[in-house]
Amino acid sequence: MASEPNHVLEFPGGYTRSVGPVIGRFLSELRDGRIVGVRTAGGRVLVPPAEYDPDTGEDTTREFVEVGPAGTVTTWAWVPEPRPGHPLDRPFAWALIRPDGADTALLHALDVGDHAEPPRLLKTGLRVRPKWRAERTGGIGDIECFRPEVTMITAPTRLEYRLRGGRALDRFLEGIEQGKIIGHRCDVCGQVIVPMKGLCPKDGVPTTQEVELPDTGTVTTFAVNNLPDPRAPEVPFVSAYILLDGAGLTMLTLVAGLPADQVRMGMRVRAAWRPRAEWTRAMSNIKWFEPLDEPDVPFDDIKDYL
Repeated sequence: MASEPNHVLEFPGGYTRSVGPVIGRFLSELRDGRIVGVRTAGGRVLVPPAEYDPDTGEDTTREFVEVGPAGTVTTWAWVPEPRPGHPLDRPFAWALIRPDGADTALLHALDVGDHAEPPRLLKTGLRVRPKWRAERTGGIGDIECFRPEVTMITAPTRLEYRLRGGRALDRFLEGIEQGKIIGHRCDVCGQVIVPMKGLCPKDGVPTTQEVELPDTGTVTTFAVNNLPDPRAPEVPFVSAYILLDGAGLTMLTLVAGLPADQVRMGMRVRAAWRPRAEWTRAMSNIKWFEPLDEPDVPFDDIKDYL
């Protein structure tokens, strides 16, 4: 059975028509990179402009008002597979866009980047701006498309500084360089503060009595992180507050040596030191804390350190 032939309706050279003074003004302004509407007798601004008020049927005032160019998406429809006659050759959205200062919306293509599915940013209320063609002839195609307004940027950021930690922190790091964890005991409450700060954060009094602590402790609370960190062995990794044995305050460090979903409150851990030849005056001498083969500490014993 023979297939049906394709039928073509074509106007050689194009279909020529008069646009009139209202649409003509709209197209002339597009050619010059502007969007205009027309005001009705009731004060509404119609975009695209019309010769008659669609609500009353009366003539519009022929008072032209420049609007936009930015606008707001009022509704949209996703086009996952553009057809040959579409304005863009990648997935886009047809959108009704109400330019700032207008009371009605115009239909145009909305480019939200190369996405197979509608991106999360595509929604009613999205703020957009037109992308004008370099060569304009006086037609709605002089606006190549609309694109979302820029609301976020990623800027290169780098800050170099030197930090002097004071006598207490310097002494603490001196101990770390020697493979020791040193804290200060408070003469009032008796708690050992580590890393030492030179004062007790609870009582506000100076501290000078040094106490060397073991490198074992207990996980009091923790967080599973899914963003890469150069200090971590892998993603996801765990950052945790560790209560060192004999300490009165917790310290923040990494926990590794087991899957992230197996870290738990009350788990016993020990510091994993780097090789002695790599030690410097820095906390990086301790890579992280690893689990000990010891029973977990009951919650009631650590609840005051969360």
